[in-house]
Amino acid sequence: MADLQALAEALIRGDRDTARTLTQQAVDEGVAPKQILDEGLVAGMNVVGAKFKANEFYVPEVLIAARAMHAGMDILKPLLAASDVQPAGVVAIGTVKGDLHDIGKNLVAMMLEGAGFEIRDLGVDVAPEKFVEEIQSGAGVVALSALLTTTMPSMADVINAAKEAGVRDQAKVMIGGAPVTQNYADEIGADGYAPDAASAVDKARELLGVA
Repeated sequence: MADLQALAEALIRGDRDTARTLTQQAVDEGVAPKQILDEGLVAGMNVVGAKFKANEFYVPEVLIAARAMHAGMDILKPLLAASDVQPAGVVAIGTVKGDLHDIGKNLVAMMLEGAGFEIRDLGVDVAPEKFVEEIQSGAGVVALSALLTTTMPSMADVINAAKEAGVRDQAKVMIGGAPVTQNYADEIGADGYAPDAASAVDKARELLGVA
């Protein structure tokens, strides 16, 4: 029998080869792709997220675990698409206009993907109009990152652009980054703020109402 617990543990250890092998094994044994995703990859990344929050894991461990997760996801993605499994939600993520930092954004994107969300990574220096386009094409959450105090106002620009386009109520806006605070989120009318990547997963789930 496929051992999904062992798959989760391989992810937590960051063992990419074992994660790939166990994912393929489970597929070959006829385990449903959604079950492999939930009980193997997502379960493992949930533990990684909890350890990251508790300062037991740091960025390098999370990146290694995410790499192992991607090895499994590469096998599962086409199968999930073919079996019409819906993601937990669609998140468009990017670093706002004027800001070229991407490590925090990449970490959040990996953690969200590990939690079963479909990720549309827009990269860095993203114009407000691009985020608006993503809302128009079905993103349920827009996640904005800024690492400079000077680029934080770009977050407000995205929210204003969404209002002007008449789509502000179609997606939740979540913000984060070193200088960003809950107060700032409240000030610009964002729906949520996350201080770190693991919290971003919890916040996205909360905003979309998914378990």
